[in-house]
Amino acid sequence: QLSSDRDMEETTPVRQQHRFNTDRLHRYLSAKSLVAGQSNPSFLIQTPSKSYVLRKKPPGELLPGAHQVGREYQVQKALFSAGFPVPQPLLHSTDVEVIGTEFYLMEHVKGRIFRDLRLPGVSPAERTALYVAAVEVLAKLHSLDLASLKLEGYGRGAGYCKRQVSTWTKQYHAAAHKDIPAMNELSNWLMKNLPASDNEVTLVHGDFRLDNLIFHPTEARVVAVLDWELSTTGQPLADLAYFLMPHYWPRSLHIINVLIHLSGIPSVADLTSIYCRCRGIPSSLPELNFYLALSVFKMAGIAQMKFNASLDWYDLTQWTPFFTRVSMLDIFWVMPAHPRQICPTEHTLFLQTAKGQAVLQEVKDFMRQYILPAQEVIRAYGNSGCNKMYLCGQVKAREAGLWNLFLPAVSGLSQLDYAYIAEETGRCIFAPEVFNCQAPDTGNMEVLHMFGSEEQKKKWLEPLLKGEIRSCFCMTEPNVASSDATNMECTLRRDENSYIVNGKKWWSSGAGSSQCKVAIVMCKSSSQDVSNRHGQHSMILVPMDTPGVKLIRPLTVFGQDDAVHGGHFEVHFENVRVPASNIILGEGRGFEIAQGRLGPGRLHHCMRAVGLAEFALELLCQRAASRRTFGKKLYQHEVVAHWIAECRLMIEQARLLTLHAAHALDTVGSRAARKQISMIKVAAARMACKVVDCAMQVYGGAGVSADFPLAQMYSYARTLRFADGPDEVHLSSIAYQELKDQLKKAQAKL
Repeated sequence: QLSSDRDMEETTPVRQQHRFNTDRLHRYLSAKSLVAGQSNPSFLIQTPSKSYVLRKKPPGELLPGAHQVGREYQVQKALFSAGFPVPQPLLHSTDVEVIGTEFYLMEHVKGRIFRDLRLPGVSPAERTALYVAAVEVLAKLHSLDLASLKLEGYGRGAGYCKRQVSTWTKQYHAAAHKDIPAMNELSNWLMKNLPASDNEVTLVHGDFRLDNLIFHPTEARVVAVLDWELSTTGQPLADLAYFLMPHYWPRSLHIINVLIHLSGIPSVADLTSIYCRCRGIPSSLPELNFYLALSVFKMAGIAQMKFNASLDWYDLTQWTPFFTRVSMLDIFWVMPAHPRQICPTEHTLFLQTAKGQAVLQEVKDFMRQYILPAQEVIRAYGNSGCNKMYLCGQVKAREAGLWNLFLPAVSGLSQLDYAYIAEETGRCIFAPEVFNCQAPDTGNMEVLHMFGSEEQKKKWLEPLLKGEIRSCFCMTEPNVASSDATNMECTLRRDENSYIVNGKKWWSSGAGSSQCKVAIVMCKSSSQDVSNRHGQHSMILVPMDTPGVKLIRPLTVFGQDDAVHGGHFEVHFENVRVPASNIILGEGRGFEIAQGRLGPGRLHHCMRAVGLAEFALELLCQRAASRRTFGKKLYQHEVVAHWIAECRLMIEQARLLTLHAAHALDTVGSRAARKQISMIKVAAARMACKVVDCAMQVYGGAGVSADFPLAQMYSYARTLRFADGPDEVHLSSIAYQELKDQLKKAQAKL
């Protein structure tokens, strides 16, 4: 029933004298774009105080079983009661005398709906966050308990895929304007290759697409999932595959193939990893190709239905040739096991977004006004009072909004945006700390953001993001070769509702800070399968004031204290008991977490190393232009001139490789960008060492003194060659990835 201009509680069936031609209203509202693109027309109903949405069956002859608005109302009512984001359903009417068809009324949810899957008008970082939010809400849907929802009888449960193939085959034959042999082939193939997992049963949406979601007006958060017409119970991976399907369309279609080129669109591997993590299931989905082929088949059937319905809003100009000329089986056979990935440098100039450029300029101004002068004061008068200077700088940075710039979900910046910013902060050893972008806190915050429970985020992530506390990361051990992390001996043992940690760690950066309140500790779980080398380790949160946590000694770097970061400490854990809720993600997930942590973290180090090298080259040139030997200035000696040229070459090469890796992180995700990250991890550290070494050589004895920053810069650059994995491990990884890539190229030529 349409609402009058009174409150919702006073709405009544339309009186005879107020009745009107609903078909004309339908056509009028369609022209005003108030009828959405769903098959069940939706109308916006407005009163002076509220807005509602009316969903009704379309007029005319309908396919059997289609357009059951009563089921939509039923499932939305159950989901709304469970706290799942759907519009609140208000009433359901089967009285066709009211407006001519069955309908239901629900609240009108305000927010953003993206019809274009490329999400134009948003930054790459927000684009990533929106896609992640979408797949997280899908995982939440599939994690709901049917009994709790009182929807056990809502669908037919097990055997979903078989029913889907049968149903869409029937729908296709009922609606097809002509016979398409490829559709028949695909239908037969699907029925003969049903997955073994077809017995899994959850609530499924049936049409889960980005444009069926309403996002918060300003936040990357789903506030409502729409269009439950095809919802039922059955295999949840069909929903996931349908959502991922645009990543696989052949490029020849020219429909949305730019999706995989666009900065910020997560890869299929990243989206499936997030989905599986949220649901707590294994990340390998060997039958995904079947569900993708089923999705294509379903889309073809829908296209035929829309073609016959002659709905103006549905553009078939590009779909019809595809379904009539291209073999549907061809799509399935060429579908890769992983998303199609392009070379990150293709058609890319590594340009920042407008927001990234603005923030970079603000950081440069802030550095020039506050940080670089403070660096000169500390160098002249020592570290006394430097903590006070850090705190003053942090207050100013936070007031300026230059805070937590490293975390895309918070800053709205992409990794490419942040690459330029981190380079700027690399010009000063303590600058990252001023912006709350210092290691190891950045990596720890990323871990908690990506993998932490809500309880862990509230207790530790929130104060870390506010800069109220510090943290450390305990991974390397003194008694084993930690370049092979499977050697770790620190143990984790479950004892009822607690875990007990025993072991020795060292090079735990920041552990000596008075603000360091928590450590993330990598341990070997005693309960895990010893045959799985990478499934035995876990990460757990250990408050630093827990009994049994002992700070043994600070470690020096080249014989000097490194107090800027709170020192690098040896830490012992002796029967340290912490709550079981402190485990991150679950036992045996340590290496999985480490890969998520170390990807961006390694890149951040490399970004800063480029900035450090730029500053070292500036110092080199200043010295070369101001000192004379043997009757001419230093830069006039050919060897020094060649050093300057070589340094410029190395810096530019490293910068491009850094930006290449940052772009790869944004476009294909951490896992697919492993080779690029390993390459820059080796190249940036070597480059920074060489540039600083040249500068030290030009400065002579002054270069190794405390009068200039070069000695401290060199210790940082040299340490970087084994921090987060030694060069040799990364070189082996690069070689392995290169051989795989070459093998793929060779096979593609056959």
